[in-house]
Amino acid sequence: MLKKKGMFKLGMLLTASSLMLAACGSSDSDSSTGSAGEGEKITKLVAGTEATFAPFEYMDDKGNVVGIDVDILDAMTEELGIEYEIRNVGWEPVFQQVKNGELDLGASGITITDERKETFDFTEPYFEATQVLVVKEDSPITSAEDVKGKKVSVQINSTGHIAAKDLLGETNPDIMAYENLPIAIQEVINGTSEAAIGDNAVVFEYLKNNPDAKLKVIEDDAFAKEYYGFMVKKGNTEVLDLLNEGLQKIKENGKLAEITGQELE
Repeated sequence: MLKKKGMFKLGMLLTASSLMLAACGSSDSDSSTGSAGEGEKITKLVAGTEATFAPFEYMDDKGNVVGIDVDILDAMTEELGIEYEIRNVGWEPVFQQVKNGELDLGASGITITDERKETFDFTEPYFEATQVLVVKEDSPITSAEDVKGKKVSVQINSTGHIAAKDLLGETNPDIMAYENLPIAIQEVINGTSEAAIGDNAVVFEYLKNNPDAKLKVIEDDAFAKEYYGFMVKKGNTEVLDLLNEGLQKIKENGKLAEITGQELE
């Protein structure tokens, strides 16, 4: 799946087995990154994502990964004059494969946190977000405090998961963690959980695409502002500097604000 100058192309030479290896986090040479060797100019980057996080990344009806993060990478790489490939590997594998060097970067609506910065490096922020609650329309829950003592569903190891732990306790069995946020929200619809916690833009996109879900969103100042960044292996300054250069270019020319609908300083 090759991106060049903003155009998404499926690589016809990718075999089904190589796709499976990438999704499973293989360390084989087939899943190596596109970074150049020491002293060489980078001409291609390999990004990993979890494509159930609309509007930031999701699959279109042709099987392509699309969304805000993809649009940002399109604009950045066009300005930089390089290519990139994006692999839909899943949420947790993104972190492991960036850490292992199988991916150059994670591009998956990843919030910059102090804990993550102990293991990874992040670009400058490109989007501001916050957590919200999702409950049934007739739910008595009106605030974050109201979820105490109730079942809460989240995406595993996300900032929604962290927020749930802050509210309910680190090891509270009422916290139900799933592979992605749409599943967590579906558990509210099913009645398995009484509330889901997730990123605001993604929750609102879900409700827009599922108007019959009979859900409502609760915003609460207890949830702090968050900032998304592209994630690279700790110490990979070559890729980090290149990504920051691309971000700066599209901030200056207005493309970033056009894509995200936000103005970040």
